Order: sequence, then C-alpha cells, then structure tokens
Amino acid sequence: HDCRAAASDLTDVGGLNLKAHGVAAAPDARVVPAGAGLADSLFETDGMLTKREIRAVTLSSLAPRAGELLWDIGTGSGSVAIEWLLAHPANRAVGIERRADRAALARKNAVALGVPRLEIVIGAAPGALGGLPAPNAIFVGGGVSDANVLGAAWCALTRGGRLVANSVTLDSDRVLGAFVKENDATLTRLSVERLDRIGGLQGFRPAMTVTQLRAVKP
Repeated sequence: HDCRAAASDLTDVGGLNLKAHGVAAAPDARVVPAGAGLADSLFETDGMLTKREIRAVTLSSLAPRAGELLWDIGTGSGSVAIEWLLAHPANRAVGIERRADRAALARKNAVALGVPRLEIVIGAAPGALGGLPAPNAIFVGGGVSDANVLGAAWCALTRGGRLVANSVTLDSDRVLGAFVKENDATLTRLSVERLDRIGGLQGFRPAMTVTQLRAVKP
C-alpha cells in the first residue's frame, strides 16, 4: 500500500516501528542543497554574515574532510561552521563568538539547517581558545586586526591543518601581510558585484573587497 504521512513531529512513534522508504519535501519546505555557498536568506542574521559567494570560496579554502574539527573564530551567524558541518555527518565545529546575542543566532541557524551539533563558546579570542581540542582547520572571520588572534590560531593547528582568514579593512590587511612575511601563506583579493537598480536603470554594485589568507601548517 502507498501510505503517506502528511505531517507529523514523530514524537509518539518508536524508532524501531518506523521505516521510511521514501522521503519527499513538503511544497513549502526549505531544501538545503548539497555543495558550498548556501543562499544568504537561509540564515537569520543581524548583518554579520559571510556572504554566499565569499563563503563558497572560504569553504573551498578550508577543504573540509570527513571527521575533521573546525574552529570558527568570530562565528557571527555561524554560516561557515554550519556549512562545514553539512559537508559530512562526522564533521565537528566550534564557533567562538564574543557576543551572546550572535552566539544565540548561530545556535538557532544550526538547528534550523539540521546541524545542532555545532558547539558554541562565548568569549573573545585568543583567550576563549584555551582548553579547546586541537582543530584540523581554523577560519578567522572576526578579530583579524588583532595579530595575537592569528598567532594563537596558527599555534593551535594540527600538522597539515588549514588556516583561512578574511579581511575587509586595511588594519586587518596589515596583519595578514605581516603573517605572510613570516610564514608560507598566500593572499587573494575577492571581489563580487551584484546587479542592482541605479535610478531608473540597472548596474552592478560592488560589495566590499575581501582579502583572504590561506596557509597550511607544516
């Protein structure tokens, strides 16, 4: 027989008594696609969000592998950590965020997008990093202007670990430049323009250019 459960939270159904032969999304469901670069609209945010195109490049640079641990320093809305977790069910991530309200948003987004295992540490780096398990990859999206944050992240990485940091200010760019002088790392400028209305016409409006640091721990 073709039987379909239209709507249920499954709270009263025993796990051993349920076998789903096929799962179909409801017409109004939010379907999370495979691959990096989820739509910005999928995340609840106060404005601190790594935008879709930059996030896709950032995830590519972080190169998630099955079972690895990510530190997301300055996690904001949690978008990078969430996409890291979506890359493989065995992946782990810790979001470090100094503001409790943003940490709450990251938790909410993680639950909404199916990865409630995102761990959150409320505190400012580098102090909040103490006692955390050694990561395989670190993304620094906040606090880049403090050279101590980048230094602590680099020291914490395991051998072969990836460090990625994004900057949108000259102050942070100077910190990244100083890091490159002392370590084997690369800097890339990322620019995105989106179609927008300009008066009665259309044109491409540029977003802030992002400088991205990439380094692999020897």
